[in-house]
Amino acid sequence: MSAYIHASVEVTDPVAYEEYRRQVPAVIAAHGGRYLVRGGATTVLEGDATVARQVILEFPDMAHLQAFYRSPEYQALIPIRQRASRGRLVAIEGV
Repeated sequence: MSAYIHASVEVTDPVAYEEYRRQVPAVIAAHGGRYLVRGGATTVLEGDATVARQVILEFPDMAHLQAFYRSPEYQALIPIRQRASRGRLVAIEGV
């Protein structure tokens, strides 16, 4: 069953975030992941959500998603992302 990461990110340091954006696609691909959504215009249709950068990644299954997130390569990128932004990452298993 496919697994997804939904990230809602407010970039606070665009220069530093660019370093993360440059490095992360290869790590995602190495674990069988792909972008479904990466940025773009957003509109809140319901609720009190803050409109931020939205990213949705798809992986073949939760094992691949967890392997990506826990990989040494991604663990090295997390501090860069956290210094340059704030937000939330959610793992979702489903079709």
